[in-house]
Amino acid sequence: MALIKTSRPDPARASAAAPALDALVAQLASPVAAERRAAVRALDAHPDGIAPLCARLAAEPAPSVREAMLAALVRRAAPAAVTALLPLLRDGSPAQRNAALEALALMPDLVAPHVAALLRDRDSDVRIFTVNLLGVLPHPEAARWLVEALDDAHPNVCAAAVDGLAEIGDARALPALAALPARFPEDGFLAFAVQLACQRIAQ
Repeated sequence: MALIKTSRPDPARASAAAPALDALVAQLASPVAAERRAAVRALDAHPDGIAPLCARLAAEPAPSVREAMLAALVRRAAPAAVTALLPLLRDGSPAQRNAALEALALMPDLVAPHVAALLRDRDSDVRIFTVNLLGVLPHPEAARWLVEALDDAHPNVCAAAVDGLAEIGDARALPALAALPARFPEDGFLAFAVQLACQRIAQ
């Protein structure tokens, strides 16, 4: 799914003609996906529409409606949108989780305050998904956060950080990368990934 931050109607101009918020919230629970999509479009233009979209996002079963919700949240680009998306990193559905990661990557400044806590999460999968996000997050601190992730006790988190740093290509990460294999001496794959990352960064 490709989310595009397109322009949306001005909520202040649209408020006079907007349907009642309660009616739109009720429509979000309609058994008909087309009606829920219509509600999402109306809430996108509603001055108070972001909270109902955030509340419904995790429960929405239809991919097309969920995509519309994610696009609306990205357009609103509010802290509440990031707060609603972050729990999806724990979601059991890869499609929903990947969609959330893609949406979060479009809001780097709003994601930034949450990174430190995410990298300390008790769930190693959440830490891995966070590192995956950092590898594509257009934020000036992304490389530094990935270097911090190299200190993680879980080798898969470290491996994800190695991949992210290879993509970013920040030479300041080279000393930390070079030191990593010694922490996992029996993990030949990780040592090989570090070697490739260092070569790619040094080019």
